[in-house]
Amino acid sequence: MRFILRSMAEIVSALSVFMLSGAAAAGIVVWSYSSDLPGFGKLQDYEPPVTSRVHAGDGRLIGEFAREWRLYLPISAVPQNVIEAYISAEDKNFYRHGGVDLAGLARAALSNLRNAGSGRRPQGASTITQQVAKNFLVGTEASLERKIRETLVALRIEGAYSKDKILELYLNSIYLGAPTPGRGSYGIAAAALNYFNKSVNELELREAAYLAALPKAPTDLHPFRNRERAIERRNYVIDRMVENGYVEREVGEEAKRQSLGVTPYAVSPNNIAAGYFVEEIRREVQDRYGEKKVVEGGLSIRATVDPELQLMARKALVDGLVRYDEPRGWRGPVRKLDLGEGDWGEVLGALKVLGDVAPWRLGVVLKIAGDSARIGLHPLLDAAGNLRAERRIVTLARDGIRWTRRARVSQLLSVGDVVYVEPLASDPARVRLRQIPEINGAIVAMEPFSGRVLAMVGGFSHDQSEFNRATQALRQPGSVFKPFVYAAALDNGYTPTSLILDEPVSIDQGGGLGVWRPKNAGRAGGSGPQTLRNGIQRSKNFMTVRLAKDIGMPLVGQYARRFGVYDDMPFVLSGALGAVETTVMRMTAAYAMLVNGGKRIRPTLIDRIQDRYGKTIFRHDRRTCPACEAARWQEQAEPRLTDHSEQVIDPLTAYQMVSILEGTVRAGTARVVHSVGKPLGGKTGTTNGAKDLWFIGFSPDLAVGVYIGHDHPAPLGASAWGSRYAAPIFRDFMSAALRDKPAVPFRIPPGTKLIRVDPLSGLRTSEGGILEAFKPGTAPADPAVPRFSEDLPAEQQDRAALTTGSGGLY
Repeated sequence: MRFILRSMAEIVSALSVFMLSGAAAAGIVVWSYSSDLPGFGKLQDYEPPVTSRVHAGDGRLIGEFAREWRLYLPISAVPQNVIEAYISAEDKNFYRHGGVDLAGLARAALSNLRNAGSGRRPQGASTITQQVAKNFLVGTEASLERKIRETLVALRIEGAYSKDKILELYLNSIYLGAPTPGRGSYGIAAAALNYFNKSVNELELREAAYLAALPKAPTDLHPFRNRERAIERRNYVIDRMVENGYVEREVGEEAKRQSLGVTPYAVSPNNIAAGYFVEEIRREVQDRYGEKKVVEGGLSIRATVDPELQLMARKALVDGLVRYDEPRGWRGPVRKLDLGEGDWGEVLGALKVLGDVAPWRLGVVLKIAGDSARIGLHPLLDAAGNLRAERRIVTLARDGIRWTRRARVSQLLSVGDVVYVEPLASDPARVRLRQIPEINGAIVAMEPFSGRVLAMVGGFSHDQSEFNRATQALRQPGSVFKPFVYAAALDNGYTPTSLILDEPVSIDQGGGLGVWRPKNAGRAGGSGPQTLRNGIQRSKNFMTVRLAKDIGMPLVGQYARRFGVYDDMPFVLSGALGAVETTVMRMTAAYAMLVNGGKRIRPTLIDRIQDRYGKTIFRHDRRTCPACEAARWQEQAEPRLTDHSEQVIDPLTAYQMVSILEGTVRAGTARVVHSVGKPLGGKTGTTNGAKDLWFIGFSPDLAVGVYIGHDHPAPLGASAWGSRYAAPIFRDFMSAALRDKPAVPFRIPPGTKLIRVDPLSGLRTSEGGILEAFKPGTAPADPAVPRFSEDLPAEQQDRAALTTGSGGLY
């Protein structure tokens, strides 16, 4: 007996030593792996990367910036059927274990033993908490060390977070695959949108179960490439939901009989031709907050773009570029394909297609028959990113090639030629031949009182070239700069009826640079004394140089800086004629400041930015409203917004320029715009050699800038003028934008004196003439007494004596 007792004591002692040693060893292991685990603070403060989204002015989504497509959703916003689907699929004991499911581990071990050698995939036993630890903090390396760390972190997470918080982290972190190329879904909110084009609250049972099936193998369960396997796994999840009592059996069986119902969602700025707009927003936000904030910060960006105006702007610009390009002839197909005996759709579908040139379509010539050709259209892609099965064939006939000046299609094309075509509005089965213009351009439309950019197109196609000609292209503005020379003069003693000599002028440039002799447009000669108004309306270079010389280029440069045209303009007289480069955006904003009464504005493509928590971190509108803070109405006056914008020019001077530029549309170089039939003002611009063509104009509530030219400046031809090619783009856009708007006159500031004067002499008149705007005390006397400059020839003095108005002759 003693022997037995002694033996038992020895065994107990040995077991105790073994257990203590095991516990000590386990403690050492835990201690060694716990030393560098993340603490509670890091877990508590963790913010997963979230997609930043751009919404248009009407609320529609037009762009997303992300490395991982994720929309963070609090657990309170997740419907119960989605929670039950994931619990059933991934961790049915989630609410009962403390981070590690020992029963699940044993069950998985037994199952794997039974299935050893069967080829079946080993069953895992990681809990949702362990998956959170792996996805957030530990990593996915397949090793014993990583598994130990994962288990320890899971236990810490259970101590730091509630079960709901852990589930929230899990449902927002898991990778759920990509139904379409390039849009991997992280979290259930992004997945619901990407797979079903729905919010999580709209998911049906079959849809929630499919999403719950994806964490194990999202690629293997692709809804199009592996549809049958995806349905099998979805049905497995539905069965587990029935088994766990979450779903009635009949309901589950009905859901299993249904298809997957995947309808992928794709957001693209091309839907409203806003590729340039969205990319410019990305650059601006990245400059402001850094790239990480843009692609991971979950920013909500409300853009200023008006989708309808954006589409109008793109159409007007493209039509204008084509209007210049087509008369220069057909340059040939995009490329040649060897169609062979295969599927022409697959051969054509392998080519890169511009996705933002709709309604243009890429096609290949399949057959030529005399006066017509049969053209197969690019089959585009289906929801899975695969070429569509259907093949559409259209007809290109003689009426579709008329612009090429060729009599027969066979003179232009042959089988295998790849071309762009546009379906005819009258018959979509027939098409018009198109070619991508060699010339390019930009258009900007802006609210003059706020600086909000309502439309911006930076070129023919953003898919073709991301270079934004509205904001990045520095070009000579030519005569569209002249109004700011004249505005400086009007703000410093001149009036619209001041006479300036329109005769050749020679400028000694000094420093051995010789004499500069500017020319009038079209090499027109001088016309003697002309009113300041006529100098703008007829775009007189002689007059502009004389005026700039008289008031001084430092003053011109000061006004150019005030209006934001230049930051630091060189004081050279050629600058008065627009020889110094600037951008379409700057010029449009400068004209907006004229029409808004001379208030400084800051052009913006963004109304406001909110962070992932909904806090506004940027707002463009800086107006204040102290009275808006009132708790209740006590018969006080209605609140008024206070505008703190700087006054860059006298409001009366601004209106004088608006009135003169309105005259440019009625009777000057911009008469082509007059057909819009609404109050409009603006100015054409053509640089030396016709390398850049401009038109900047406005209505009382919209400022619009247009530019066309080559990316590498080159002459556009002797017949190229801003009035011929740029102004019609403005006209077409304004005709569409203002079609349903009333004809609103320009706002006249208080104190303005409207006097009827003769448009040629500037003298008062009681009949005919025009109403000219004057500041108090500057209206022409009757009769007027001229003032002559010292260098005016005697014969010109005699002529001026008959035609001068107030303000003198310069």
